[in-house]
Amino acid sequence: MVTKKVSQKNFLKYSRTIGMTTMRGRGFYFPVDSAMSSDGRIFVISRSSEIASSPDTIRVTVLNEAEEYFGIFGKGGDEPGAFRWPCGIALDHSGNVYITDEHHHRVSVFSNSGDFISHWGTHGHNEGQLNGPSGIVFDEDDNILISDAKNHRIQKFSKNGRLIFSFGTFGNKIGELNLPWGIAVGPSAEIYVADWGNDRIQKFSKDGKFLSEYASGDCKFSKPASIVVDSEGYIYVADWGNESIQVLDSDGVFVQKLLGEATDSEWAKEYFDLNRDEGEVRKLSDLQPNIEFFNDDPHEKSSHIEKLFWGPSALFLDSKERLFVTETNRHRIQIFERNA
Repeated sequence: MVTKKVSQKNFLKYSRTIGMTTMRGRGFYFPVDSAMSSDGRIFVISRSSEIASSPDTIRVTVLNEAEEYFGIFGKGGDEPGAFRWPCGIALDHSGNVYITDEHHHRVSVFSNSGDFISHWGTHGHNEGQLNGPSGIVFDEDDNILISDAKNHRIQKFSKNGRLIFSFGTFGNKIGELNLPWGIAVGPSAEIYVADWGNDRIQKFSKDGKFLSEYASGDCKFSKPASIVVDSEGYIYVADWGNESIQVLDSDGVFVQKLLGEATDSEWAKEYFDLNRDEGEVRKLSDLQPNIEFFNDDPHEKSSHIEKLFWGPSALFLDSKERLFVTETNRHRIQIFERNA
């Protein structure tokens, strides 16, 4: 357990924001996860909302950091290649795209250009079956680790869906899991799990043996949704319930807490240039109101102050180890980089 905190307030600094909200086409609509290919293209899952959900609001948007738009693929539905509740996304070593679907209890596979290849997975509780799969990551051998959330376990598969092994059972003791969500592989092949229902991070060996647990920071984790680990072992956690990102060092010692520093993306600037009435109203708006909140709920504050994280649901690191934070409720990605 963590017993001390080191002060590195400026470990990461804000860089820029990309993306904007659109129900269809160029933009995001309640994005839940994202991943980057080796050529710098970013694949962003828009899960849509229960109220506005239609086949074309559920999709994968493809862009790069400069906000060049490469199109979309996927749609809402039940047929092969369609989603209901897409959740996690990861790319294999060849660049193929794998997406978990909580509703269909399956993994859909697409080429790097968005062509549907196949899907696999069946609903159930037996070994190799899935029940609400969420987080997904590839290990060094190009095998897949999946947070099988409602079965409270982690399962490892080959790329074609053959079960290799699984570990975890429901509970709150060390090594037990309660709705595991995000999952990551560390520099020495350790497996890190965002144990959502237990408000903690757990670390396992590559064969699933418990190593340690972390519950750190100025406040304890609250419903951690995503986790990534860099080449030096620094741990980045999307602390969803606290509307923040927490950074730990390789020993699990608290380093920094990020609350968000968003600015307008290039897409947003273009939109307001073309829609001048809305742009003028925005200029007159107070996007950082100094108001007295009714309680200490971080969701309340984040919902009123635009630059702050609101629903930080997913993280990834690029080849420069910059941190990309996907925000579901503000339909954007904030980017952070190391201070020199």
